Amino acid sequence: MMAFGRRWRMRRNCTWLAILVALGCTAQSAGPPTLNPNGAAAIDRMFQAAVDQGEIPGVVAAVTNKDSILYLKAFGKQDVARGIPMSNGTVFRIASMTKPVTSVGIMMLYERGKLRLDDPAGNYLPAYKGREVVATFNEKDATYTTRPAKGEMTIRHLLTHTSGLSYPFTSPTVVAIQTKTGQDPRELPLLFDPGTKWNYSPATAVLGDIIAKLSGESIEEWDQAEIFRPLGMVDTTYTPAPKEAARLATIHQREPSGRLVETPNLPTFMPDARGDGGLVSTASDYAAFVQLFLNEGSWHGKRLLRPDTVRLMTSNQIGSVVVDTMPAAIPSRSASFPFGAGKDKFGLGFQITMTDGKRTHERGAGSYTWGGINNTHFWVDPKNGIGVVILTQVLPFYNATSMDVVKRFETLIYEHLQ
Repeated sequence: MMAFGRRWRMRRNCTWLAILVALGCTAQSAGPPTLNPNGAAAIDRMFQAAVDQGEIPGVVAAVTNKDSILYLKAFGKQDVARGIPMSNGTVFRIASMTKPVTSVGIMMLYERGKLRLDDPAGNYLPAYKGREVVATFNEKDATYTTRPAKGEMTIRHLLTHTSGLSYPFTSPTVVAIQTKTGQDPRELPLLFDPGTKWNYSPATAVLGDIIAKLSGESIEEWDQAEIFRPLGMVDTTYTPAPKEAARLATIHQREPSGRLVETPNLPTFMPDARGDGGLVSTASDYAAFVQLFLNEGSWHGKRLLRPDTVRLMTSNQIGSVVVDTMPAAIPSRSASFPFGAGKDKFGLGFQITMTDGKRTHERGAGSYTWGGINNTHFWVDPKNGIGVVILTQVLPFYNATSMDVVKRFETLIYEHLQ
């Protein structure tokens, strides 16, 4: 009987030991994701081949989890004509990747009770009160008639690109009217009633003006104090100093033949501080911004946003409306975009992926993203616990060759994620 008791206790102890080992393995596997040993080498080969074959002049790319950068590499040239190699410290014009930064600023003011998401924009900037909508448009001479909008554009509409505003490069109608009138796109009649459609627009520039008005600071001063310094984003600014401007990558234009034509940088950087564009940054700086979202609004112990605010920003805020395909109204500026049009949703500053890419080695459902016109791109994938930044300086936006490089990068990341 005593022997049986000892055997039973031994079996029980072995069972508990097996459970503890299993739990230990589970805990270990549940840690932050990493790239397997072959991942970095595979990505290196792909980017080097893309440069060697003339697909892109240069690139800096980063992959990060919530705690640390898993991959950060530079390839090609920062300035082809001058023979300056690309480096991890190369500075890029990130253009509309400024928009998520401005959206964070607005949500900080929202958390502090300075504004509400459904407040009319005209409450803060009277020029946006009582806007008219294009009722009829004559393509032959760009004449048009208008009618009163059925409702006021709100902060939420501006954050979600459902305000009715439009860029010229996303609307043939706006191209024609702006060419005829010379007006800023923000001054033109709306294309549709606010909240009824999705159209990529300079709405975030309006949000930048609202930040400046409510804070009493310039958008540069606000971003530096509230976002960039807390996140250690030392190379992100609207107004780079000469030593930073010297690290600025040149922009290339891809001609219809596929040939890349480089535009030399001006001797002096010309700043353009707007809420919808104008920032320069590095891949490592923007990776810190991405980590802010992977950590639900905090970064290395510093909280910038509440977790519930991050969830609000990264969930569907446009109801049954979907992200539409934007036409190539100015082909030298942009091809049609974005991927996911027709099914994806939009949050407060981000396009939200609605389909899961697990089977095709792509980002998971619920990922959120945006890009800049010079083909700078990022996404945050909370399902897989990673964020990605890829920076180039090639026009037009979403040209097929540049986007093929982005998709190859994405595939390799998820093939080697562990």
